[in-house]
Amino acid sequence: MRYSFFSKTIDVTENFQGKITKKLNRVAKLFPEDAEAVVTLTEIKDKNKVEVTVTLPNKRIVKAEVLDRDIMVALDDVVDILEKQVVKYKNRLNDKAKRSKSFADELNAVATGNEEYESAETSSIVKVKNIPVKPMDPEEAVMQMEMIGHSFFVFINSDTNQVNVVYKRNDGAYALIVPES
Repeated sequence: MRYSFFSKTIDVTENFQGKITKKLNRVAKLFPEDAEAVVTLTEIKDKNKVEVTVTLPNKRIVKAEVLDRDIMVALDDVVDILEKQVVKYKNRLNDKAKRSKSFADELNAVATGNEEYESAETSSIVKVKNIPVKPMDPEEAVMQMEMIGHSFFVFINSDTNQVNVVYKRNDGAYALIVPES
């Protein structure tokens, strides 16, 4: 796995990069060799934020971020989160690969040869909900989302006529998801 390090407020020396790489190598075996990990370190007030985004060869992204006073504790937590996410992702692909060749191809694209990611944790859809999707602008969608008390809202953007999603971020701000073709 290739690593890139970014920080505006924290000095990332070669020695510190080595420590971070050593911790991330714990989960590197779960990713293909050509995966790219971007490590972003930020100091926010009296805490440190560690964000790791791993881009897989099939353009899938695995991301984890943790805020903690101790940067190494935050890094350990990020590694744990990444491990859980990739195990869950590979288990889902494995289940789907048994039913469809296209998922088998995707599983092969992210397989690394030393697969030990079987887990008792399986996820399944327990409820399907049909919702009416109405044309509106993103600001109205945020208002609707707040009125129903959800953390996201699906709508048709009246400007583009595309399905969009607004959601509330961890920092309390709002974000808009616009699909790419």
